[in-house]
Formats: sequence, structure tokens, C-alpha cells
Amino acid sequence: MTTLFVSDLHLSSQRPEKLILFKKLVEGPAKKAAALYILGDLFDDFWIGCDDQHPPNQAVISILRDYAHNKQTKLFIMRGNRDFHLNNEFARATGCILIDDPTQIILGNKKTLLMHGDTLCLDDAQYQKWRRFITHPVIKRLYAIMPLPLRKRISHNVRSYTAAAVQKKVPEIIDVTESAVINVMQQFAVDTLIHGHTHRQARHEIMLDNKQATRFVLGEWFERDCVLIHDDAGFRFERVADYIEKN
Repeated sequence: MTTLFVSDLHLSSQRPEKLILFKKLVEGPAKKAAALYILGDLFDDFWIGCDDQHPPNQAVISILRDYAHNKQTKLFIMRGNRDFHLNNEFARATGCILIDDPTQIILGNKKTLLMHGDTLCLDDAQYQKWRRFITHPVIKRLYAIMPLPLRKRISHNVRSYTAAAVQKKVPEIIDVTESAVINVMQQFAVDTLIHGHTHRQARHEIMLDNKQATRFVLGEWFERDCVLIHDDAGFRFERVADYIEKN
């Protein structure tokens, strides 16, 4: 049984080659997998609703819908910091199952924790404060009922502000806090954590309660791309094009 994990695709009309790559993955080897997990930041622009016709939104919805209708597979999507406002309307449009952050699953008879990863970056206090505000249920409800032009204006302003803010931050601040990783893995009693957000693809071996544990960081799809595969042989990272070619 094969399970695939991707994150931080940041699909955009400015990078059509990545949309093509994603479509090839979904229409190719991903159909042979038991499940595909997208752990946040599927879109590069902030998601503001299914009524936003800005490319490539509708193309992505169509790709996901075709995949989800394949009865041999399951499609799970977690919200990231670009898509806080994915909702039930999006789930109905695509056929995906929206999952909470964090979510615990069973892989190979072992518990594995899935996260987007932004809540692990505790050193970035300014971001965490903004995240608590933007994900508050009242704010999300208010945003959902706003007219589309207003949502677009707010999204544009937030994108400009956050892009400028990130440029001023040292790299260490926007990486995960080690204590946060240990705390959440202990809380859920897991020895495997998979997340994205930081764009720093890696496999980290750590000691947790005197036992070896593993943290997988999914890579971004800006300059490179990656898919994390779990099958009978365990975990491995591959470039998406290489995985498609071999499967």
C-alpha cells in the first residue's frame, strides 16, 4: 500500500509548469496510491473562496475532483497558511476530505502525526499572533460572507504585508522550534512527524523519550519539488518528475 505526501506546492499562473507537473502526478502514479495527502499551501495566492475565478483555481479544482472520484484512492487536504479559508464548499467542489492540523494517521501499523508546520515556528511570535487572529472562528465566518471584491482587496493587502515582513526576518525565526516539535510528538505519543511550511526538505532523526524518532520536512514546489512516499519499503523522498517517470 502506497501513501503520498506533498506540501507547499504554491500553484500559480506564474508557474504553469508546476501545475502541469501536479496534474501528471495526480493523473499518473498517484492513482495507484491508496491516498494522497496535501499538507497545506496548495495555492500560492491566498484562498478566498470557490467563487474566485482567478487562474489556476478552477483548473486545480478540476484536477482534484477527477482524482477524488477515482474509487481506488482517497484525497486528504490540510489547510496551510495560504489556504486558511478552505471550507466545506471547497471539499464538495473537489471531493477531498479536509483534515485538521494536526491529524494522526496509521502508517504501517504505526502512528504518524501530520501537520502543516507553521504552528511549530514559535520563535516567530508576530506570525503566531496573526495566525490566531486570522483563524479565529468569528473572523473566518465574517470573511466568508464578505463580497468577493472585498475579499480580494483584503487578500492582496495581507499578501503584500506578509511578504515584506518575511524579508525582514532572520532564517532561524521562520524555522520550527525544537521544543515545539518534541512537545507535540509527546502529546500525541508518536515517533514520526510529517510537515511542510518551512520549505527545508529533510529527514531529521531525533531522540524522544530515549527512543529514536523521525521528523520529515516536505519540500516546496517553487524551484524544486518533492513527494514523500511511504510503502512496504518505508519512507523515501523523490523528485516528482522522477517518481512519475518510474511509475
